[in-house]
Parts: sequence; structure tokens; C-alpha cells
Amino acid sequence: MSPMDRRDFTKLSVMAAAASALPLHAEEQKPVRFAPVGLGAISDIFMRACAQTPKCKVTALVTGHAKEKAPKYEKLYGVSPKAVYNYENYDEIAHNPDIDAVYIGLPNSMHAEYTIRAAKAGKHVLCEKPMAISSKECRQMIDACRDNNVKLMIAYRVHYDPMWQQIRKMALSGAIGEIQGFQGGFFGPKYKGWRLHRKLAGGGSLLDLGIYPLNTIRWICGEEPSSYSAQVATKLKGPRFAQVEESVQFTMKFPSGTLASSGSSYGYMGPAFLSIDGTKGSLFVEPAFLYQGLKYHGNTIHGPVSGVSQGKLPYQFTAEAEHFADCVRNNRQPATPGEEGLKDMVAMEAIYRAAGAPIA
Repeated sequence: MSPMDRRDFTKLSVMAAAASALPLHAEEQKPVRFAPVGLGAISDIFMRACAQTPKCKVTALVTGHAKEKAPKYEKLYGVSPKAVYNYENYDEIAHNPDIDAVYIGLPNSMHAEYTIRAAKAGKHVLCEKPMAISSKECRQMIDACRDNNVKLMIAYRVHYDPMWQQIRKMALSGAIGEIQGFQGGFFGPKYKGWRLHRKLAGGGSLLDLGIYPLNTIRWICGEEPSSYSAQVATKLKGPRFAQVEESVQFTMKFPSGTLASSGSSYGYMGPAFLSIDGTKGSLFVEPAFLYQGLKYHGNTIHGPVSGVSQGKLPYQFTAEAEHFADCVRNNRQPATPGEEGLKDMVAMEAIYRAAGAPIA
């Protein structure tokens, strides 16, 4: 054997040995195949997110407007017209082996029904927030998914953003001392449509915008609130706020003594922000809860800190979709399971009670 032949043989032997050492599960896993339920703006973003990762794929559609909306997505994602369902024949997804999971992007009051029906059809569920419009519904959703051995994850995209994870890590590391309090809010007058109808939304800005600072505070604090105070108000008179409140302001006290105040409104323009305040420093995030453009700055025991996210829409959706896909393929518990959505719903019901406002 010539020197060149020996080198080639040695190279091939090393490659063969390396290949034989790979575990059987190292083969690339198939993508989790989704059927988005409801083809509104949020589902459009989710489908774009799935297209950016090999871990996810859109293989079916569920819509009440098949002729108007489905053709666009059939063409974009290669969905067969035979895999387009409506709300009446939705249960037929049980017989489609090319659907592993559904993404619920419907109005809030429809989340429970279509999650439970998906679970009974044997499909995993990634459900938008708020999880439902009552804690009773949340518990029914959790029970249905558990009883049918399917995953249930709530789409808290903030939890999957790398910069938010960095901010939380700093806050909990002692870099700002012991956390003493939070101040936050999410405000914007542009929201309209079904969000202003109590039957569909379940409430006003709290369920749509206020849930962001509420959930993020709970996530960072690591405790559940022990007491609440709150006010709701509607200053802008007219048909727009005939069914839901315009604005909410609330405070929470945690068992450790940490205090938090936050608010939300459909009536006035304001920031989407969160301030995390400790005994030796603070972190301020703004904009905090938008789809992109996340920024923060602050002072820590190590000196000034700041950051600007380079992520572009739909990067947060892609991250949460990938996490869900990993949980489905590897039989893991999601970081934001149904129990997390339930805790937010319990807190929002308590906020409404503290304000003397009706609960859906």
C-alpha cells in the first residue's frame, strides 16, 4: 500500500469509527407538523416563524373563511386543499397523520373549546395567551390534555427571547441586590375588533396587554402574589368601550414582601415597559413587550449595563415554536405549560375582583 493509500485508508477508518460512535437518536428528527387554528394576524406571524426553522412545518389549516384566506397559505406553505378544515369538521384532524399539533390563534373565548377538541383528537396544543377567559376553563384544558396524553404549552414568547432570559438572569444573580419591587405597563389605543367584545375577549386591556407585565413580573419574581389592589376606569365615552373597560391599574404584594405595580389601557398612548428595582441597582426595559426592538439599561454592582436585541420579527415566535417542537419530539414538559397560563388567569380574576369589576 502506497503512503497516499495509507493516508486515505486511515482517514476513511477514522470517519467510519466516528460514524459508528454516533447514538442512534442523532439522526435529524422530523419537524413537528402544525395546523394553525384561525388565520388572523397572530397565526400569520406564527406560520412565518415555522418557515424559519427545520423543527416546524405547517401542514394543515383551520379557518372559518376557507375561500378567502386559505389559498394564500396553501401556496406559501404547500398545504393540500384536502388538509383545510373549518370549525365544524375540526374534529376530523384526528384522522390526519400529517398533523402533530395545533396552534390556537383564535379569540380568547374560543381557546378552551378548540384546545379540548384538539386534545381529544390526539393532537398537541400550543395555545396563545391568555390561556382562556376563566380559571375554570384553564383547568378543563389542562385536564383534557393530560387525560389524552398530549402536550399543552402557552405561547409566552417573552420567556423564549434570549435577551429577556439574560435580563432575568441578571436580576436573579444579585447584580442589583435583592429585588424589592417592579413597575410596569403596556398601553396602546390602536386595538380594536373582537378585543372590544366581552363575549370574545373575556375582558379588556388586562387580558390582552396587561398580561405581559403581569406574567413577566411573576416569572422573574418566582412567587405568586398574596394580595392585590386595583382600579378600572373608562374615561373615553362612546360605543368603543361599551362592553370592556378602557384602563386597568393594579398592585400586587408577594409573600417575600416584594411589591409590584402595573397597568394597561386601550385608551391612551404609553410605553411598554418594566422596571426591576433592587437594593443595589435597577434594570429598565423599554420597549419591553413588542415583537421586536427590545432594549434595556440599568445600574448594577458591576457598573452600567445596556443591551439592544438584534432579533427581527418573528424571532420570538420561532424560538417558542422550536421549544414546543423539542418538547413534543423528546417528551419534555414545556417551560410555559398550561399551569403557567392558569396562574395568570387566577391573578387576573383576583385583579378584577379587587377592582370590583365583572369577571367573564
